[in-house]
Amino acid sequence: MKKVWAFDIGASNGRLMLCQYDGEQLILDEIYRFANHPVSLTNHYYWDILHIYNEMKKAMQASLQAGHEVESLGIDTWGVDFGLLSATGELLANPYCYRDPQNKFGMEKFHEWMSEEELFTLTGVESAPINSLYQLFTIKEQSPGLLEQADTLLLTPNLLTYFFTGTKASEFTISSTTQLLDIHQEDWSKQLISMLGVKDNLFAKIVPSLTIAGSTLPDINRELQMDPVQVIHVAGHDTASALAALPIEDDYSVFMSCGTWSLIGIPVKKALTTPNARRWGFTNEGTMDGTYRLLKNNMGMWLLQQSRLIWERDGIRTNYMEENQLFQQATPFRSLIDPDDPRFFNPENMLVELRAYCRETEQPIPQSRGEIIRCIIDSLVMKYKLVIDQLETLVERKIKRIHIGGGVTKNQQLCQTIADATDREIIAGPIEASAVGNALGQLIALGEIRDGKEAKSIVKKSFPINSYLPNHDQYWQNAYTQFKELIE
Repeated sequence: MKKVWAFDIGASNGRLMLCQYDGEQLILDEIYRFANHPVSLTNHYYWDILHIYNEMKKAMQASLQAGHEVESLGIDTWGVDFGLLSATGELLANPYCYRDPQNKFGMEKFHEWMSEEELFTLTGVESAPINSLYQLFTIKEQSPGLLEQADTLLLTPNLLTYFFTGTKASEFTISSTTQLLDIHQEDWSKQLISMLGVKDNLFAKIVPSLTIAGSTLPDINRELQMDPVQVIHVAGHDTASALAALPIEDDYSVFMSCGTWSLIGIPVKKALTTPNARRWGFTNEGTMDGTYRLLKNNMGMWLLQQSRLIWERDGIRTNYMEENQLFQQATPFRSLIDPDDPRFFNPENMLVELRAYCRETEQPIPQSRGEIIRCIIDSLVMKYKLVIDQLETLVERKIKRIHIGGGVTKNQQLCQTIADATDREIIAGPIEASAVGNALGQLIALGEIRDGKEAKSIVKKSFPINSYLPNHDQYWQNAYTQFKELIE
């Protein structure tokens, strides 16, 4: 029985999963979970990266105390954010969070030098304030001293890998989120580096997914009283790891990863940089096997997460079951929003902004929790349908089904709603898709599994995969027409 540790760290929480493989099936056990939230300080948002690192060691300690002996560990996280190291390898500052308000400045200023069209043709990545390119440009303009001290830039999963191994490298899938790669050369863009005016060697060498980073450092082994463990560069972007776990077997399926963000896309052999792909906000990011995923980053459960925080401040706690009941009791399509409107990116009060949007678009203003939930979910699934329809146009073939991974697959009501709204079959599972893909990547690197194709067959034998068929109700199409008129 081979055992590996899969660290799956998202923008709201992190977890350590123990993954056991007996040669036929993969067994997943959650060992440890911890909260991960950006810290607001001096008008900036930061990630408490040392808190994350410390919680990871606590997780490893808990697993070791339970008697687990593992072959390796892998780390996947959200994209775009990074830390800066000095020439002596010291962390210079807490990494900025992609929601930091200063990033908008970087995007606007950079496009005085290069158009969005030219940048998209070069990088294949949608222009958005969160991207590493604009974050780095902002630091260069507003905190030049920090970059003068910096010797190496490491993206979040690679920064954590460095903490554990001392190895500096930039794994392909996480590097592809930065908008700093030349999509044609599949390497850091010399043109963009020159325009930024940063050191040529600031960026670590790009390595393929599933390469060995090294073994855990001696001081960590002593602290945790363990033997050295191999650390593997899995698909470091959590969406790339999730895609590796979804049992997609044809060219007529899209993938959907639902969490704080909802990412919808389709695997492609080469990056697609057509005018429509740029105009509709699509992006090209790497996959574990070295190809690409053409996808759209959409606002996801962030809208509901932020609404819950406000309700919790008022002493109201809820759960999936209660929210589903409130959703069903509320009137459908009474109010709709564009979930990707910038006002919802990081508002002080999500409920205030939701109501203001409806007021300004002359719709009924949602008041009750049920009306808020209904407004959010109805709007999200309408946006999913729009994105999938656009994907059909871009890849010039019909999309018949949607493979969904992640915690949202536990919400049967939501899965059925997505099926009805998009008029396509939903294949839901595995639940912990990113952790599963992380573990499968390690097992491939260790030689226990041949390739991604065999990995997908293992997923089908190991985890429940549920199907939801659409009801083909006309009122969904009517609502979709209403939604498109609203956002256009």
